[in-house]
Amino acid sequence: MGLEAALPVDGFLTTQLRRVINWARRSSLWPMPFATACCGIELMATACSRFDVARFGAEAMRFSPRQSDMLIVAGRVSTKTMPVLQRIYLQMAEPKWVISMGACASTGGVFDTYAVVQGIDQFIPVDVYVPGCPPRPEMLLEGIMAIQRIIDRDGIPPMQGGKRVGLGLALQPTHAVRPQPVGLGVPAT
Repeated sequence: MGLEAALPVDGFLTTQLRRVINWARRSSLWPMPFATACCGIELMATACSRFDVARFGAEAMRFSPRQSDMLIVAGRVSTKTMPVLQRIYLQMAEPKWVISMGACASTGGVFDTYAVVQGIDQFIPVDVYVPGCPPRPEMLLEGIMAIQRIIDRDGIPPMQGGKRVGLGLALQPTHAVRPQPVGLGVPAT
């Protein structure tokens, strides 16, 4: 019925312990959502049956940082909430990964003000940037698969002098932007 039917009765299976640990780790990512704006709605949509993040083992959203190993920052982060985000990141157990979802979390988006952080990577290490305003659920799923590829390849994230370094992968958009049907501009007077 399953794996035991494919193997002979007196057979055995050999592998490396590192591969088994990486397989278990990539198949059971527990995300910690930090959603503050419209990207949070797209984050919630990834858990619905149409997109089904459960296929990737990341459906168990945990709201306790001590039970999470993947932080998804979705939306703008103000300077008042940045210490809260840093504390959540520090309370997560190693190994941990961070996804910066959307233009606001990655670069501040359209909010070029003193009150909005212009990119969370200035304060916590980011592994994968998911572009868009807001990004579609498919892009977030692609970001989760990028984290899984990182886990398969490396295992534990690299450390530099005892401090974790973000990988800084930027996903490419999966669509082509079409030009505007009407030219935009200010008419000459």
